[in-house]
Amino acid sequence: MRKSMMRITLRQLQVFRAVCESRSYSRAAEEMALTQPAVSLQIRQLEELIGQPLFEYLGKKLYLTAAAEALQRASTDIFGRLDSLDMQLSDLQGSLQGQLNLAVESSAKYITPHLFAAFKRKHPEVSLELVVVNHAQAVKRLSISRDDLLIMSQVPTDMDLEFLPFLDNPIVAVAPVDHPLCTAPELKLQDLTRYPLLIREPGSGTRKAAEDYLRQKRAHFAQTVQVASLDALRESVAAGLGLALIPRHAVHLELAHGLLHELPVLELPLYRSWCVVHPRGKRLSPVAQAFFAFIREERAQISALAARFDGAPAGRPAAG
Repeated sequence: MRKSMMRITLRQLQVFRAVCESRSYSRAAEEMALTQPAVSLQIRQLEELIGQPLFEYLGKKLYLTAAAEALQRASTDIFGRLDSLDMQLSDLQGSLQGQLNLAVESSAKYITPHLFAAFKRKHPEVSLELVVVNHAQAVKRLSISRDDLLIMSQVPTDMDLEFLPFLDNPIVAVAPVDHPLCTAPELKLQDLTRYPLLIREPGSGTRKAAEDYLRQKRAHFAQTVQVASLDALRESVAAGLGLALIPRHAVHLELAHGLLHELPVLELPLYRSWCVVHPRGKRLSPVAQAFFAFIREERAQISALAARFDGAPAGRPAAG
């Protein structure tokens, strides 16, 4: 190993990671509570030790060089091992401590805090860093092993992943409470196609699952309206802008309080499974190992917790 590599400091790597994530020297400075010149100096010193440039500007955008991508992977491994060491030392003291870095697809964000709260009751000294992403972002984070674990549906089949399905994710059709279809005792998907369909942004797992299913059932909506988030989608339905296919967990309160209506569509719910995922061969921290084991071993507790979020109308199937 070159002697210059031994002079790289953890602080330099922290600053480097902040620039990688924000793609901005100024935002990295704000995050690290430093001045922008201080960030520039740390990166310049790091580039001298590496012997290669780490970033380059194309227009006004900051891009990582090949050296930066290699360093980013190495720094993720270094900090992961330090976190693991910290947790192992805590474990030797008799309690599990540390932070779980967890990314979740957006439609899982409603149930995940309650899932972690149940885990934390067993391990009170564990903390959580939760990042909410869409499906495309989740796949990208998996490709660089960005998080300890990730909760998603539709696990990619072209990646070498370890995953554990643990909960149904029922996708249902919802409408504003005064919609003409709300009085129907039962419906088919084709009955919905006369009305606008509200859909998520490209990259959304819910959108992909719904589009694939509608294509399979030959249900073509002449008019679709794209909405940028689940929260906005929910509000847009309530405002009467259209119908939506949406995870029942995301609208359980609105359904329970009569703010939205679940349509009795014979071909629905569409079930997908939530899975906890990590790259195969990834060295999991003690906290991540414990959380994975909790998901595997506490199925009854998780099912009971999920029942509070189901919101299934009488006579309709609940999530299993």
